[in-house]
Amino acid sequence: MSALLAARARAFINAFSLEVSAKALPALREQAARIAPGTLVSIPYLASEDDEARLAAARTVRELGFAPMPHVSARRVPSRAALERFIVRAVSEVGAERCLLIAGDLSTPAGPFADSASIIATGILERAGIKSVGIGGHPEGHPAMGDAQRWQVLAHKCHAIEARGMAPTIVTQFAFDADLVLAWLHALRGHGISHPVLLGVPGPASIARLVRYATMCGVGASTSMLARYGISIGRLLGTAGPEVFVDRLMQGLRDDDGPVSPHIFPFGGVAPSLDWIDMYRQRGTPGNR
Repeated sequence: MSALLAARARAFINAFSLEVSAKALPALREQAARIAPGTLVSIPYLASEDDEARLAAARTVRELGFAPMPHVSARRVPSRAALERFIVRAVSEVGAERCLLIAGDLSTPAGPFADSASIIATGILERAGIKSVGIGGHPEGHPAMGDAQRWQVLAHKCHAIEARGMAPTIVTQFAFDADLVLAWLHALRGHGISHPVLLGVPGPASIARLVRYATMCGVGASTSMLARYGISIGRLLGTAGPEVFVDRLMQGLRDDDGPVSPHIFPFGGVAPSLDWIDMYRQRGTPGNR
């Protein structure tokens, strides 16, 4: 790795954010001293939790000195009043300034919101004090939309967020194919969408666990994709980190790709993910290349 590329890689990895579920918060607390204050911590929306649990998780993240970004699953929100109550409390009680909107996995909405755009249109977010809104990016395509519609919908959401005085951030699911992610990112910028992107990166974990999470989340995990990630399908008892994936991202990122940072999914645990980040930083320092 050249000195210039190593410096870029360190800057990239130092800007990491984390996706941490409520049940992993004890591990986050144990490792908090290793994480820079203000680091963005995204809190997924789990159907098994209620709003009190989600708010408690966000409160813990804030108390640890990090910036909570609770997810809101549009199709699981039972009413407009429930949405407003949750967002107002997240801002006033927790100090949340960001949220991530997803459509959710229900085929039939439980309430009035079929997608994230319908939540943005309510005006609830900006009135409550939300300053930044995360929306999903889909490097592997969208199951319900073709390419043209996918770009149109994404641009519309970004414009709608900006028109309401908030800042859009595009957050992707984790992936195994860096070339596919790079092609999507270059296409995103080619469509004139210049907002910050958090690229999903699977933290180090057993290969079997990575494949299991990929299946659960609808992420492509074919043999060829795993091979490009650095995994042999015959090594399912081994472990894997994302160094090959991140190296390829660093080689392919261009100056005109704008603000891009890694969003780590710590599937193997918070501590091993932080260990990997430390290792990746040190790889690029003199004497460690």
